Amino acid sequence: MKSFILKRRYFEHGTFSTLHRPDGSQVCVVLERSWQNNQPNVSCIPEGTYHMLPHHSPKFGDCYALEEAKLGVTRFGPSTRTHVLMHKANKVSQLQGCLAPGVAFGVLDGEWAVLNSTSAFNCVMAELDGEPCLLTIVKD
Repeated sequence: MKSFILKRRYFEHGTFSTLHRPDGSQVCVVLERSWQNNQPNVSCIPEGTYHMLPHHSPKFGDCYALEEAKLGVTRFGPSTRTHVLMHKANKVSQLQGCLAPGVAFGVLDGEWAVLNSTSAFNCVMAELDGEPCLLTIVKD
């Protein structure tokens, strides 16, 4: 099973990370909401190791969902957090507790963001090739 490491940096206006393969090479950058005590829809999820599973979202189509019951995150509940997805988005205001890949960090409409999310998302999807993987989230 493939595995990846998400190295986070926390800010008031969002969580900005880099996604890496086990050999240390970078896959993409990632945007999440800021840490708000793991509140559903408004916070990034806790650090730890998650299963990333292929998922079909009615809103976002094919994507990946994170799951680790011990950390309170499952796809369908019951849990503290459900439907934590990796999907296309560029700005924090477009996220409800999910992760958005990008090719670089930047600013859009005056808001810190990731750029070219669609391109980065397509690369992540191609690399995962519909297979589950492990994602370990750590503070950088």
